[in-house]
Formats: sequence, C-alpha cells, structure tokens
Amino acid sequence: MTAAAAEKDGGGPLLLGVRHHGPGSARAVRAALAAREPEVLLVEGPPEADAVVQLAADEQMVPPVALLAHAVNEPGKAAFWPLAEFSPEWVAIRWALERGVPVRFMDLPAAHALALTDADLEPEAGAEPEEGAEPEEGAEDAVRIDPIAVLAETAGYDDPERWWEDVVEHRGVGRADPVAPFAALGEAMGALREAHGDGGHRRDLVREAHMRLRLREARKEFGDAATAVVCGAWHVPALTARTTATADRQLLKGLPKVKAEITWVPWTHRRLARRSGYGAGIVSPGWYSHLFSAPDRPVERWMTKVAGLLREEDRGVSSAHVIEAVRLADTLAAMRGRPLAGLTETTDAIRAVMCEGSDVPLGLIQDRLIVGDVLGEVPDAAPAVPLQRDLARQQRSVRLKPEAAERELDLDLRKETDAARSRLLHRLRLLGVDWGEPSRSRTESTGTFRESWRLRWEPELSVRVAEAGVWGTTVHEAAVAKARSQVLESDPPLAEVTALAELCLLAELPEALPDVMRVLADRAALESDVGRLAQALPALVRTVRYGDVRGTDARALGRVAEGLAERVCVGLPPACVGLDDEGARDMRAHLDAAHQAVGLLARERTGEGESEGAGAGADEETGGQDGAEGTAAGLMERWRAMLRGLARRDLMPGLLRGRCARLLLDDGQLSDDEAARLMGLVLSPGTPTADAAAWIEGFLAGGGMLLLHDERLLALVDGWLSGVPGDAFTDVLPLLRRTFAEYEPGVRRSLGELVRRPSAVRAVPGGSMAGTGFGQGLDAERADAVLETVRLLLGEGAGV
Repeated sequence: MTAAAAEKDGGGPLLLGVRHHGPGSARAVRAALAAREPEVLLVEGPPEADAVVQLAADEQMVPPVALLAHAVNEPGKAAFWPLAEFSPEWVAIRWALERGVPVRFMDLPAAHALALTDADLEPEAGAEPEEGAEPEEGAEDAVRIDPIAVLAETAGYDDPERWWEDVVEHRGVGRADPVAPFAALGEAMGALREAHGDGGHRRDLVREAHMRLRLREARKEFGDAATAVVCGAWHVPALTARTTATADRQLLKGLPKVKAEITWVPWTHRRLARRSGYGAGIVSPGWYSHLFSAPDRPVERWMTKVAGLLREEDRGVSSAHVIEAVRLADTLAAMRGRPLAGLTETTDAIRAVMCEGSDVPLGLIQDRLIVGDVLGEVPDAAPAVPLQRDLARQQRSVRLKPEAAERELDLDLRKETDAARSRLLHRLRLLGVDWGEPSRSRTESTGTFRESWRLRWEPELSVRVAEAGVWGTTVHEAAVAKARSQVLESDPPLAEVTALAELCLLAELPEALPDVMRVLADRAALESDVGRLAQALPALVRTVRYGDVRGTDARALGRVAEGLAERVCVGLPPACVGLDDEGARDMRAHLDAAHQAVGLLARERTGEGESEGAGAGADEETGGQDGAEGTAAGLMERWRAMLRGLARRDLMPGLLRGRCARLLLDDGQLSDDEAARLMGLVLSPGTPTADAAAWIEGFLAGGGMLLLHDERLLALVDGWLSGVPGDAFTDVLPLLRRTFAEYEPGVRRSLGELVRRPSAVRAVPGGSMAGTGFGQGLDAERADAVLETVRLLLGEGAGV
C-alpha cells in the first residue's frame, strides 16, 4: 500500500502537503485536521520554536508574524519563517493550541540552518553513496525547479499562479473526504521527485533527514494514526521514503552549528510578496487575505473594497460601477473556464469599469489592496533583546507606533514630544536602524526648529535592532557606545567624522561628543586635500546651528568650523589650477557647498557674538563680542576676496570663473555693470568656444531668473551663441543643454518668448533695463478680450 493510500485509509500519519501561503490550502488543512483529530501536530519550522509556539494563542498575537532566529554572537546572521492568517501552518497551529494538541516543529534546527553553507553540502571526496541509493543522472548539473510551475505546465497552464488558484484556492472544502486532495497532491509531488530528485535544492536533503527523525519520534510516542504533519508539498514524498534512522543521522552528522535564539516578530503583507525577494512569496497577499477572511461573495466584497479606496482618492466610483464590475468579472471567469473569478478577472474588470481603461489607478490598487500594508503584532511576552524592549517603551512614550505603510512626519522641535521623537529617530539612524529617513519639509521650512521624516517599519529592522544590541541595553546607551567606537576604533575620513558630529548633536549624545570633537580636530589638522575639507565643512557648519533650538553648546564646533573654513579659503585657489572638465565640475560642487557654509557660519558667529555681549557690562564680555563679530566679518571678507581673485584669473577653468562671478553677483558683491563686463570679455571672439561655454555653464547654473530680469546678459548670451561656428556648436551644445535643463519649465518658456522677439533681446543704451521683455506698452485690444469673461465671473453690476 502506498503512503497516500495509507493516509486515505487512516492507517498512517496524516501528511498534509501545502503551499506555504494560500487560503484554499489553509481551509483544507483545517477541514482535514477536524476530520482526523490528531493527538500531535508536526509543522515545518525550526525546533527551537517549540519554546515559543504557545504565544501563537495569545490575544495580542495578530498575523502576519514571523519566527525570527538569529545567531547569538552574530545577530546579523538571521532567518525568518513568516506566517499570515491564511498560511496553512498558522491555521494548523491555532487549531491545535485551541484543543490542547501538542505542536512540534520538525525542520532542521536554526542552530544548523544559520551556520550551514553550500560548501558544507558538498559530498566528501571518496564518500560512499547511501545503501540502496543510486547516483542521480545529471546531478552535477541540477537546476532548481519550481514544482508548482512544472505541474501547471503539465496541466496546460502558462501561469502557475492561475493553475494553483483554479485547482486549490478557488475550490470548496465540502468534499466527502477532506484528506483526498492532499493524497493526490502528494502523489503528484512524488512523480516530480522521481523525475527531478531534489530539484536542485541540495539543502533539502539534510532538512528532510531531520524531518523524518522528528516524525519517527512522534509516531513512536503517539502512534501513526494520531500524528499529523503540515509541511511544504515538495517534502511529502521524502517523509515517506524508505530510509533508516541511522542513514538520516549520518546525513546530519558533522553539520556546523551556532548558538541561536528565536522569537516572534511582526511581519507585513509587503514582505510576503514575491517581489520583495522572499523565496516562498506570493503575488497577492492582500487578495489571498481577502479570500480567506470573506465569509461569502468574495468578488462582490472585493469590488466594494476597491470602490472605497478609489473614492478616498476622489475618483468618481458609484454602486453601479461595482455591480457592473462584478458582472464583468464573473463573465470573464465563465468565458475562461475558471471556477471563480480570480485576481486576473477582477483586475481586468476593475480596469475596464472603474478605471476607464487606465492603468494609473491600478498601481494604487496593487500597492494598497492586492499587496497591502498590513503590519502584524506580537505580545509583550515574546522574547526580545533588552534594546528591543527599551525601543518599544520609547515608542509608546513618544506615541510613535511602527507602521508598514510609508508616512510623512513633520516635527516642531520646540515641542517636547516632537523633540523626543527626533532624538529617538536620529539615535536609531546612528545604530543603523533606518525606521525613518529625513526628508524635505512639506511646509518648505528652512528653520532649524523643524524636521520632516519619512517613516516605514520593515520586518528586517528587528534584525538590525538585535545587531545593535551589542552596543548597549538602551537606545541612548547603545548610540553613545557606537559613536565612540566609530571614531576611536577605526580611522574614518574627515567627512564621516563631521557627519558623525552632526548626528551626535541631532541625537543629543553629549557623552560621545567630546571624543568625536577631539578626533574631528585631529583629522581637520592633518587633512591636506582641499576637496575633502570643503566636503566636510557644510555638515560641520550645520551642527553649529543646532545649538539654539536643542540647547546644545556648539561653540567648540564653531571654532573648528572657522579653522576649517580658513584652510579652505587659503587652499582653494591653488587647488583649482590645472583641473580637467570632470575635476572642475567636482570642485564647483565643493565651491557651492563651501560658499553656503561660510555664509551661514558668518551669520551664526555674528549672532553668537551679539548674544554673548547682550546685557554684559564687563569689558571682557564686550571684547568677546567684538572678537566674534570681527572674526566672522573677516572670514567673510577673505572668502569674497578669494572669489574675486578666482573670477578674474584666466588660468582657472571657465566653469569655476563663471561660478565665482555668479556667487558674488547673488551676494551683492558684484555690480550688474561689472557682471556684464566680465561676460562680455569671456564671450568675445578671442575666447575659445569651449571655455566660453564652460563659463556660461558656471555663471547660469542653478536658476535662469537672472537672464529674465537682466536683458543685457541675455543679449550677450544670445549674441555669442548666434555667432558660434557650426563646427564648434556641436561641442558646446551638451554644456548648454545641461545648464538650461536645470531651469524650471516656466523659466525656459519665458526665455524662449524673449529670444523670439528681436526687439526684446538687445543691449540697452546707458545700461538701463528695457521693460519686462514681453513687448513695449500695453496691447489694449488683447486686454479687452477678457472683459466679457470677467463680467460673467463678477456679475453684471460689477462695473467692468
């Protein structure tokens, strides 16, 4: 008698081969367990989970969740076993726990799984094959196969998901024998294993050896008929294979091992999706969850969900749309010979009826419903590292709940709760737990008292928290320890040290700041590369600003920043000589950042001097004020003098000379006449075309409003460009395209209007401006054309 027949007759263990995440499989498993009522349940998963399986019955446990196992001495080495409400394993576990049936996990222990590598699975040289086993033909060239895809292709389907839905997910469970489908699937998998062996899954050999050992233990303790197994259908033939316990133990002998810990962690539907990289993932976790939880009429309820989502997005969807979409989905299913309208039919119907043929709204439906942003929950009693517990406590304290959906968070650092949230998020960033990422403020605020964040909790962050646990038992303690380690136990470049100093201030880690500052001062003193100095300066200057709103003393940082700025000011001119085009572009980026940083530093230090001297009657304090203002003013004057020198030196690359001229013009340190004179010299016939184009790129980069409001400059550029020889035009075109592509569309359109009118693009006698550039005077006839529309808007009595 075959194993499948024995199961059907109730003479052997109940082997329920499933797909790991599927509502049809879950319902079938529940029906089969209810029919046989086993006394012990074995589930595919690490045996270490036996110690925490009882938590699955806790009211606070809300799927999707996952078993997380990690190496104690190397937390980054981890593995997950996800479970959703529609996972057959989860349904089986809950069924057993509700009835007091023991639950045991039977897969390879996590202690071995985390340490095992492909090299460990290679047969030893000279090893004898297992007794009675024959070498597989072509085993060396084995290719990993997808059993579901092979069965679907055999059945004539080109889509494995569609075949599985038709055969399993959309079939009812009201059969006379609920075990029969599992026996049939086991026979199909047996045929596949006979043809393909392990299918290229070499790790499965040791996993299945351990499964057989656990199964033998349960059968010996409870008996064959009282034992049930829920595992992947691919493994069912291996569980019934004729092997001995001695042979299985031999396969497991000598496997590498690590000390492992296991717990439950929240999971998300997004991470269940196959596109996330999860090997056993599915295409549509949100759709499967709906099929499992819908009590009846799943298509109608799904269309109602879709309509609700589209209405939330201000799209006009009525009840008539829902009714018609349901009809169309059912019709498509009947035409295609499917037992029930599946995801393909419902999506086609939604596109045609609710989205009017557009795929744009379907992207929203795919993200929010078909995949979904559901985040599970685990009870407080679940094992966790101390750092995880402290993080959970702080999340509750600042009322910041982890969510799977991405959301924006704006913080006002003058408020105590928002400041605490900011500290927590910055400390987590330092620890490598990127729950939040700084983003641009939606209110376009540039003040230091506002922050904007983009938050999304991913399951992998639980591993990052476990990794960070080596630094301390609280978030604050761990962040301090890691910051110190980064600067004292490694040799980071100057830019990384300045970024770390900024992060220490943002995270309010005064315990770590002295060490960081000492290393920063040493690195800055030894650094000779001007580009690196300029690259490090902006982050350092930003930290000076944070002292006001965060109550941090940043004066020491200010002194280091001033010294750094002085060195950049002195070293920049010689560093700019002899640069090629790529080097000039890199230096231009450093120049822009350093210019903004020096200006900001000068303003901050001047303000600091004023605050120190306010209300102070002592000569020492007044002297301190004058010294701070004098230092700031002197730094700014020296910086501007350096820019003037660069703008007039012919040995400098044209890109940098043009950029220096533009920076001086924007700061009001270069008159309009002088800017026009410099441009006229550069665009004269004696200047090489490429050099002139590079100067234009540097001068005009970053915004085209200058050309709109100064027609002399526009006339110079237009006249020069019109006179560029044809053979040189193709060389300068990429530079000009790169420059003008940075402008806003409206600016480019206005410039086009200007150059299309010859009267508007001309040098103005005497240096005066010629109107707005859109024509001379008012066109009364064109203005009168709008009067009728204005009367209609304002009413007849408006007197227009």
